[in-house]
Amino acid sequence: MVKIRRKTISTQTFRVNELIRVNEVRLIGPENENIGVVPIQKAMQIARDAELDLVEVAPNSEPPVCRVMDFGKFLYERTKKDKEARKAQTKIEVKEIRLRPKTNEHHRGFKTRDARKWLLEGNKVKVTIRFRGREITYPEIALEDLREIAQELADVGIIEQSPNIEGRTMGMVLGPLKSPAKKKTTETQESETQETQEA
Repeated sequence: MVKIRRKTISTQTFRVNELIRVNEVRLIGPENENIGVVPIQKAMQIARDAELDLVEVAPNSEPPVCRVMDFGKFLYERTKKDKEARKAQTKIEVKEIRLRPKTNEHHRGFKTRDARKWLLEGNKVKVTIRFRGREITYPEIALEDLREIAQELADVGIIEQSPNIEGRTMGMVLGPLKSPAKKKTTETQESETQETQEA
């Protein structure tokens, strides 16, 4: 609990204590009780008596709504929640795997495993096939490779950008399924239900 002082606490978001310059406010007490409309002097006195701060929480209301609270604690908890929210947000990145037309199965399998891992992590994957020499005259080979890769990863990703040629490369973009685990669970449940009905 912070003992209120005459020194004004200044923030960009809230008006606190002496910064609240109105004649009356609708006051909410420290226990979240609705005290009602009171003169600003009385609201300030209630905050002082409770050794707390008077914080304007709804400045556009008529009259403004103020709450008696520990402003330092409030700011700490607010900052903590904001940090947790930012941390919880998944930053979607675009990863890339690069291949050649008719890349050998071992090398392609290695690249596909990387793509699967990235999709499961929630990232997008760009699959690029680069042509050399006269390889570009046979784009259907690269197109078939991309289709096979998309099919191999269909359980964890969907095509967001269809295969297209840019210069001497052909590429596509795969995006993660929103919840592959949930989809798998749903399919399993449907399969079990069907087996039960057949039994």
